[in-house]
Amino acid sequence: MAQQRLPEWFRHSGGKLKATRQLSQLLQAEVPNSICQEARCPNRSECFSKGVLTFMILGTVCTRNCGFCSVAHGKPKPPEIEEIDKINQSIQTLNLRFVVLTSPNRDDLKDGGAAHYAKTILAIREQHPSVKVEILIPDFKGNVEDLNTVIAATPDVLNHNLETVPSLYRTVRKGSLYDRSLAVLRHAKQYSPSLLTKTGLMVGLGETKDELRKTFADIKAQGVDILTLGQYLKPDKKSLDIHRYYHPDEFEELKQYAESEGIRYVFAGPSVRSSYLAEHVFDDLSDGLESLRETPCTIH
Repeated sequence: MAQQRLPEWFRHSGGKLKATRQLSQLLQAEVPNSICQEARCPNRSECFSKGVLTFMILGTVCTRNCGFCSVAHGKPKPPEIEEIDKINQSIQTLNLRFVVLTSPNRDDLKDGGAAHYAKTILAIREQHPSVKVEILIPDFKGNVEDLNTVIAATPDVLNHNLETVPSLYRTVRKGSLYDRSLAVLRHAKQYSPSLLTKTGLMVGLGETKDELRKTFADIKAQGVDILTLGQYLKPDKKSLDIHRYYHPDEFEELKQYAESEGIRYVFAGPSVRSSYLAEHVFDDLSDGLESLRETPCTIH
């Protein structure tokens, strides 16, 4: 498939490159791994200019090989406990108020890395009690005990991305199962009803709008509080091709439909990513989020 030309609404300004370079240099000195760098996120310039990033724990090598992702695939190294201290130091250096933690899939580990997630969250809580923590987790192969280990560390937001519609899983998310990912989101809400749960979808991989609508209904049925919806962009030559670009008006249409399904907070747009400006979204919704905690979503 011939690669489509980037639409005008995706053209980013180069005015923030200086800030990007400065924070990139700081990251190399303080925190060796960030998903912003490893996955070549298209929003690096904007997020870096605001001093916002997502820390990537448990290394930079993934045991799965998803078609949309540029994170390296292979045999990972053992978890490094030292990275927790480096993250805490960077929180202080960057004066962060909101931290997002994610990781590659670690199917090589007995618990999928759950204990390391918990240790990292608890260490941040101890040294920076006012800092909010969002986690973007793998599926832990559906092991509820591992998921409970992470939830017990009390993150503020638990995010697990569905990424795409069921029909595209074999191509887009090799090694993952749609129903298993739904079960992760459902169990998180059942185990801790006041925990804010979140998921994200990419569009432009060949899905239909009818498939997206059915997926929105599935998301609502798991009691998910927050949905992010953004355009898939090919991160490297080996990744899947883009089938088409969605116009901003289409994102607004999908946003309205997802909200009509009952998903409480939907963020949709060409540049939206699961962790995109998460700190600012959390701040904007602070009153609404407190309301969510008081009246948790029901699961159908």
